[in-house]
Amino acid sequence: MKLGFIGLGRMGCGMASRLLQAGHDVAVFNRSAEKMRSLLEQGATGTASIAEVCEADIVFTMLSDDHAAESVVFGTGGILAALRPGGIHVSCSTISVSLSARISKAHEDSGQGYVSAPVFGRPDAAAAGKLYLVVAGKNALIEKLQPFFDVLGQRTFALSDDPEKANLVKLSGNFLIASVIESLGEAMALVEKGGVDRHQYLDLLVSTLFDIPIYRNYGAMIADRRFDPAGFAAHLGQKDMRLVLAAAEELKVPLPFASLLRDRFVSLAAQGGDSLDWSAIGSLAAKDAALLPGRSE
Repeated sequence: MKLGFIGLGRMGCGMASRLLQAGHDVAVFNRSAEKMRSLLEQGATGTASIAEVCEADIVFTMLSDDHAAESVVFGTGGILAALRPGGIHVSCSTISVSLSARISKAHEDSGQGYVSAPVFGRPDAAAAGKLYLVVAGKNALIEKLQPFFDVLGQRTFALSDDPEKANLVKLSGNFLIASVIESLGEAMALVEKGGVDRHQYLDLLVSTLFDIPIYRNYGAMIADRRFDPAGFAAHLGQKDMRLVLAAAEELKVPLPFASLLRDRFVSLAAQGGDSLDWSAIGSLAAKDAALLPGRSE
């Protein structure tokens, strides 16, 4: 079966590479052609347009935000216009609930399949096939796609017939991760200001009550103040807090912590930290406590 992959950032590149390693015929496209090079060396077929990628039976997208996704799907020569009837679009992007619902209806009206499959995991997990996939769409489509999901991740969670429900869950998960990052940063600043070594403190946390990857991995980044290169850039974290707040407003669910987190990302951006890893918001409390000079590093 021929596959297409659009969007070759660090996550998309790792996922496309996994599909190639599994022996699939993968055509790739990225607005910056340079990002296709490593995949071409692995045997992918390079294309010059979205329409060429859509000659495949199944097209995956991993795009940065709503603007990119909307352009790729609805733009001139985009997926909606180019994908054949019966073809399937699998969106792995973290986009808004409302845009996912709009894409779903457009594909259905065009006789095309659509499954939303955002993922949890950083670029190293994508390259190793260790992602967690949150999927929603028609059950028959999910069953057809399961062999590919098995290549990309260690577990698939099928939630609903409505694709946008997967995006709601993904956004809620990113809200929780950001909450952990912020609380870790605040707690570390508190004990460090009180004279306790932050690395020793982290060791205590992850050896007792919080022995889970999210505390270990993000805790180490905050303790080391190591935010570059970014596995997930801070401006994308800010985007996700904006999207989760939009979903909450639509559903009339107050999320006061999400509002605080959005402001923390705005603060980081104002200090020049937009391109740092999103875990850099965990350094803001230390800076506020005069433990760090200037912008977060």
